[in-house]
Amino acid sequence: MRPLGIFGGTFDPIHLGHLRTAFELQQTLGLAEVLFLPTGDPPHRSEPLADANLRLAMVRAAVADQPGFIVDDREVRRSGVSYSVDTMTELRAEFPTRPLCLLLGMDAFLGLPGWLRWQELFELVHVVVAHRPGWKAPTKGPLGELLVDRGTGSVQELHRAPAGRLYIQAVTQLEISSTELRQLVEADRDPRYLVPDPVREIIRESRCYARPHD
Repeated sequence: MRPLGIFGGTFDPIHLGHLRTAFELQQTLGLAEVLFLPTGDPPHRSEPLADANLRLAMVRAAVADQPGFIVDDREVRRSGVSYSVDTMTELRAEFPTRPLCLLLGMDAFLGLPGWLRWQELFELVHVVVAHRPGWKAPTKGPLGELLVDRGTGSVQELHRAPAGRLYIQAVTQLEISSTELRQLVEADRDPRYLVPDPVREIIRESRCYARPHD
């Protein structure tokens, strides 16, 4: 079985930078599918502006026409804070022998030591980090040690074992930020060409990022 990619995030809103990263990783790593997992109640940031069901609807709209992109709503349905280690434990129980690849952006990877029981993740999944060309890997601290102990440059290792490896892959970085997108919409500007058109329509119709009026 080819690996399953797992791409979590707040997606407040999902944008073309997310989608291009997931697509390139799917192609480069030979992932059978990419599972998009919108976070319900994120532990590492303030409460999202769009509620969980609206963010879920935007993710579904964004990936609807892409074969191999699947939406998983378990974190939205789960009550309480969404911790990655809990979700990966659930997925591992569902796929006992299949290779699972947790796809992270560079910012998330650099914050990994702050995650709940983060070291247990490697018993459950591989971790794949998408980075921009020219980035230098950490050489010290817990992430430096992680790269020495778990790092691999072989895609085949991600296919051969169900979990345990850290793989870093350069991807095309589209300089789009969800924070800047929300600010742009609040300023009554159009997010066209930054988000898929169906997501743009949801943002416009719901007015989830519009400036509140007195």
